[in-house]
Amino acid sequence: MSWLDIDKKHVWHPYNSLPSKASLLGVKKTNKTSIFLETGEELIDGMSSWWSAIHGYNHPRLNEALKSQVEIMPHIMFGGLAHEKAAILSKKLVELSGLNSVFLCDSGSVSVEVALKTAIQYQEAKGLKKYKFIALEHAYHGDTLAAMSVCDPNNSMHSIYGSYLPKHIFTKAPELGFNADCSASIAALEETFSKYHKECAGFILEPIVQGAGGMRIYNPIFLEKARELCSKYDILLIADEIATGFGHTGKMFAYEWADIKPDIMTVGKGLTGGYMTMAAMITSKNVSDTISNSKLGILMHGPTFMANPLACSVAIESLNLLEETSWKKNVLNIEAIFKEELQNAKELDLVKDIRNIGAIGVIELKDDTYAQEIQDYCVKKGVWIRPFGKLIYSIVAYTIKEEDLRKIIKTMIEAIKSIEK
Repeated sequence: MSWLDIDKKHVWHPYNSLPSKASLLGVKKTNKTSIFLETGEELIDGMSSWWSAIHGYNHPRLNEALKSQVEIMPHIMFGGLAHEKAAILSKKLVELSGLNSVFLCDSGSVSVEVALKTAIQYQEAKGLKKYKFIALEHAYHGDTLAAMSVCDPNNSMHSIYGSYLPKHIFTKAPELGFNADCSASIAALEETFSKYHKECAGFILEPIVQGAGGMRIYNPIFLEKARELCSKYDILLIADEIATGFGHTGKMFAYEWADIKPDIMTVGKGLTGGYMTMAAMITSKNVSDTISNSKLGILMHGPTFMANPLACSVAIESLNLLEETSWKKNVLNIEAIFKEELQNAKELDLVKDIRNIGAIGVIELKDDTYAQEIQDYCVKKGVWIRPFGKLIYSIVAYTIKEEDLRKIIKTMIEAIKSIEK
């Protein structure tokens, strides 16, 4: 029995059955922006491993960061102990974000969990019993329990959990389009804050791009209004930058498209360049001081693998690479190529919309029944993408070659055309 046969018999994959009803491709190795299959084929990676491998695979400096650290200290508990790599990484995150206090954890969903708990503790420290959150329609913030509860309850993959989840308050998502008129969603937001501010600890949103909820790009003016309302009502603004952070939109963090700062930010995915599972919650000094100076005095969370030295080491080097390379120029070039090539899909009968920002390119179809067919076509042509629903999209490493990026987009469009025939 091959290892792939064992996988199909025993291993759950994300959003899949067991045994898998969808085809699974066995991967032998990765290098730069290519995936090499057990069957010998090479695929250009149009997904950058769910948007995390921002420097591509097997980068020599990231490899060395892991190799050198494993000889020194692969792991140590973070309760009652500290280590240099965590301090260096936290300092870098503070400098990049302009915030003050860093909680290093295991995954993006966990960082959202910690952010929500922190917001509740902040309000508790001020003597306020505020346990609800405001979130957006089309929101997606992760797969763990509290994270699911601030995902869109009607239009997300988590709607099946129904009354099991805590009930929060959802407001109209900003209108689609970076330059769109968002007056209607802002009016709805103002009404929501006015009506529910006395019971809400925080407002959580994905800045500029709502990811798994529809790859929806929106106007930064909405962020500015959100900041204004959070300050007015002392509701913490939580920016979920897990998908958008570390350059994906052309800014280091997507909230930088507006002249604002969140009270709490979550980051993950690209933090380690896709090498290790790691995320972080970062807060303002006001938030950490308010909790630390309260009667309770501590932040109530502590994962076993918090601040893992291997993950910290590779994250430091990933951030060093961003600081030392021309990632902004690369992302701008990627954005320009997406914009140019996606125009060729605009008039196709199946296409509802095209949009892009930074290293993100999206084709939205009118029908949601073709995802697997389009994926299979792209794989046959040497391109790896993973559509969901109506969305055929690509988020690439900043190191991708121009000819490879153009092939990804052209192949996506060819796949749609093959269905229309």
